[in-house]
Amino acid sequence: MSATTDQPPPRAVPFRAPTARLALKPVNPSPSRAELDGAWWPRSRDLTHELPALADVLDPLWGRITRIAVNPRYWPVIPHRIYVNGHVVKVGWFTTELDPHKILLLSGTSGRWDLLVIPPETTDPSAARLMTAAGASTAPQSTATALMTAERADHASSSYDAGTGQAGRLAAEV
Repeated sequence: MSATTDQPPPRAVPFRAPTARLALKPVNPSPSRAELDGAWWPRSRDLTHELPALADVLDPLWGRITRIAVNPRYWPVIPHRIYVNGHVVKVGWFTTELDPHKILLLSGTSGRWDLLVIPPETTDPSAARLMTAAGASTAPQSTATALMTAERADHASSSYDAGTGQAGRLAAEV
C-alpha cells in the first residue's frame, strides 16, 4: 500500500538572520581618530546571536573582523568566538579598559572600530537620536557613556531603557 498526497514535498528555505541596525560615520581621511565610529542597536542581549549579524555586515565594509571586545556589564553571556563569513572571530571582554556602552571591533586590514552600543530595550525615538548623534560626521567627540547620559537627561520622559521600543522600525537598518 502506498500513500499519496496532493501537497508538494516541503523545501528547505535558508534561514537569514535579521540584519544589524547600524549608523556609521563616513570614513575620515584625516589621521585624527574619533571616539566613536558609529552606533549599533542590537535586538537582544544575546551576544552569541547578535555578534555574528553585526560582524557579517561589517566584515565586507571594514575588512575581515578578527577580534571583538565588549565590557561585560550589560552582557549576561560572552562567547569566546563566533563564526563570520567562513572564519573565526575571537571575542573578549574588558571591565575597566572599555566603556560599558561601547563595542570594539578589530580588523587586520583597517584597524580599530568603536561603536556605541544602544541597549536593546531602548525606545525607537531614543535609539534614532543616539544613532544619529553617534553616526554624524560633524558630531563632537564624545564617549559612548556621555551620549547615553545626555540622552537620558534630555529625554527622561521617554526613558531610553523603558523597554517599550519596537525593534524593527528604525530606518537606519543596514
